[in-house]
Amino acid sequence: EEDFEIIDKKQLPDAAELRNEEKAKPEEARWSAPILSLARKASENLALSYGSALKSASLVGLVSKPGSSDSPAKTNTRCHTMEERANLMNMMKLSIKILIQSALSLGRTLDSDFPPLQQFFVVLEHCLKHGLKVKKTFIGQNKSFFGPLELVEKLCPEASDIATSVKNLPELKTAVGRGRAWLYLALMQKKLADYLKVLLDHKHLLSEFYEPDALMMEEEGAVIVGLLVGLNVIDANLCLKGEDLDSQVGVIDFSLYLKETQDSDGKQDGGITAVLDQKHYVEELNRHLSCTVADLQNKIDCLEKTNSKLQEELAAATDRIGSLQEEQQQLKQQNELIRERSEKSVEVTKEDTKVELDTYKQSRQGLDEMYSDVWKQLKEEKKIRLELEKELELQIGMKTEMEIAMKLLEKDTHEKQDTLVALRQQLEEVKAINLQMFHKSQNAECSLQQKTEAISSFEGKTNEMMSSMKQMEERLQQAEKARQAAEERCNKMRQELAGRLDSCRQQMAQLDSKCSTLEKELKSEKEQRQTLQKELHQEKDATTLLKTELQQMEGLKKELRKLQDEKQQLKKVHEEQEQALQEMGLHLSQSKLKMEDIKEVNKALKGHTWLKDDEATHCKQCKKEFSISRRKHHCRNCGDIFCNTCSSNELALPSYPKPVRVCDNCHTLLLQQCSSNSS
Repeated sequence: EEDFEIIDKKQLPDAAELRNEEKAKPEEARWSAPILSLARKASENLALSYGSALKSASLVGLVSKPGSSDSPAKTNTRCHTMEERANLMNMMKLSIKILIQSALSLGRTLDSDFPPLQQFFVVLEHCLKHGLKVKKTFIGQNKSFFGPLELVEKLCPEASDIATSVKNLPELKTAVGRGRAWLYLALMQKKLADYLKVLLDHKHLLSEFYEPDALMMEEEGAVIVGLLVGLNVIDANLCLKGEDLDSQVGVIDFSLYLKETQDSDGKQDGGITAVLDQKHYVEELNRHLSCTVADLQNKIDCLEKTNSKLQEELAAATDRIGSLQEEQQQLKQQNELIRERSEKSVEVTKEDTKVELDTYKQSRQGLDEMYSDVWKQLKEEKKIRLELEKELELQIGMKTEMEIAMKLLEKDTHEKQDTLVALRQQLEEVKAINLQMFHKSQNAECSLQQKTEAISSFEGKTNEMMSSMKQMEERLQQAEKARQAAEERCNKMRQELAGRLDSCRQQMAQLDSKCSTLEKELKSEKEQRQTLQKELHQEKDATTLLKTELQQMEGLKKELRKLQDEKQQLKKVHEEQEQALQEMGLHLSQSKLKMEDIKEVNKALKGHTWLKDDEATHCKQCKKEFSISRRKHHCRNCGDIFCNTCSSNELALPSYPKPVRVCDNCHTLLLQQCSSNSS
C-alpha cells in the first residue's frame, strides 16, 4: 500500500485569486507555435476526466489512517488495488496536464526546481513503486524501482548511455537515487515514453519485479505511457550534480491540483471559459494554418523554380555526360594506340635484351677466365694484404702519431724553413770559410812542399856532410897512417888542424841549431795540419748530419707525397663511386617515376571506386565508429570514407582544379609525388 499525504485546505488559494492571476498573466504566453498548441489541445481535451479524477482522489481514502484497521478495504484487497491504480492514473493525468500548461505558459526550458516537474516525478515514482516485489538480501529487504529500469539497457541499446552515466555518478549511493537520476535523463532525452513502452512490451520480464495486479502489469500502465508521449513537447535542463537524490521525500502536493477543481465545483464559469479558450484556440489554429498554407505555397513556388533550374542543370549535365563519353571513347582509342606502341616498344626492347644477353654471355665467358686469373691474383694479394694489414695496423698507429706529428711538423716546418734559411746562410758562410781554409791549406801545402824540398836539400847537404865526414874519416885514417909516418908533420900541423876543427865544430853547431829550428817549424806545421784536419772532420760530420736531415726531410716529403697521392686516388675512387651511385639513383628514380606514372595512368583509366555511405560504418584509418558527432567524409582521390580528423587536408587534383578534401595517406603520397617530380 502506498502512503499519501494531503496538505491542509487552508493553504489552498480561492477561485477569485486564481482568476486574477490568470488575468494578470501577459498575453505573450499565448504564442502560436504549432507543436505547443497541439500539446495544449491534448491537455484540454482531458479536462472532462480531470474533475472526476480529483473527486475520486479527494473522496476515496488516499491517506491510510492507523485507526481504520477494520475497514472493508483490507478485507477486499483486489478492490483496494484497483482503486489505487485508478487514483494513481488520475493523478498522473493531472500532473501531466498541469506540467504541460505551466511549461507552455512559461515558454522556456524547465529546471529541476520547477514545482510541477518535481510533483510529476513524485507521482511517476509512486506509479513505478506500485506492486513491487520485496527482495530479501543479507542486508535486509530491498524494494526499489531501479531494477526494472535496468532492463531497458538490455532491451533498447540506445539507453546504454543513460545507464553508464547513472552508474558513473559518485554522488548516488542508493538504488532509489539511481532510479530518479535515470528518470531525469530519460525526460531530458524525450524518450521516457519509448523506454517504458519497451518495458510494457516485455511483461514476462516485469513479472520478476512486480506483482500480477501491479499498475505496470495492467492496462493503466499502457494509458500512462500514452500520456507520457505529450511530454516530448517540453524541454527540460536538469542538473544532477549537487542534488541529493537519495534522501528526497516523495510526497504529493495536492494544492496544485485542487485549485481548478474548487473553481469548477463552486461556479459554472469554468465551462464557459473553457469554451472561450477552445474558441480562441481554434481561431489561433486557423490563423496558424493559413500562415502555414501561405508558407507552403511559397515553398512550392520555390521548389518549382528549383525544379526548373535542376532540370536545366540536368540537361546541361546530360550534354556534359555525352561530351565526356565522346572524350572517353577518344581516350580509349588513344589508349589502344599507346598500348600498340608500348607493345611494339616492348618487342623491340626484348630483341635488344636478347642481343645484349648474347653479348653478355660471350663477355661473361671471357670474364670467367679473367675471374679465375683475378681469383689467383686475389689469393696472392690476400696474403700480401694480410701482411700489409699487419703493417697497416702499425702504420695506422704510426699514422695517428704522424698526424699528430704532422700537425706539429706543420708548425715546425715554418720554423725549420726559417732555420733552413739561417742554415743556408751559415752554409754559405761555412763554404766561404772552407774556401778560405782550402786556400790556406793549399798555401800550407805549398809551404810544406817548399819545406820538404828544403828538408830534402838539407838531407842532401847532411848526406853530403856525412859523405864528407866519411871522407874526412878516411882522410883521418890516411892522416893517422901518415901521422905515424909523419908524426913530426902532425905535430907541426896540429895547430893548423885544431883551428880547422874549431871552425868545423862551429859550422856543425850552426848546422845543429838550424836543424833544431827546422824540426820545431815542422812540428808546428804538423800540429796546424792536424787542427785543420780536425776542423775539416768536424765540418764533414756537420755536413753529413745536415745531409742525413735533408735526406730524412726528403723521405718525409716523399711519404707525404705518397699519402697525398693515395688520398687523391681514394678521393677519385670515392667520387667515381658517388657518381656511380648518383647515376644509379637517377636511373632508379626515373624508373620509379615511370612506374608511378604508369600506375597513375592505369588508375586514371580504371578509376577509383567511390564507396557508398551505407557501406562504411567505421573510419578506414582510425577505425572509429561514425555517429552524429563523427560524420562521414569522402576522400576525392581514393574514394574511401574517413572521419573529419583523418581527412582534414586539402589538395588540388587533376580532376578538381580547386583544393578538395583528401585523406592523410593520399596527402602524403601526393606530396611525395610532387616533390619527386619537382626534383
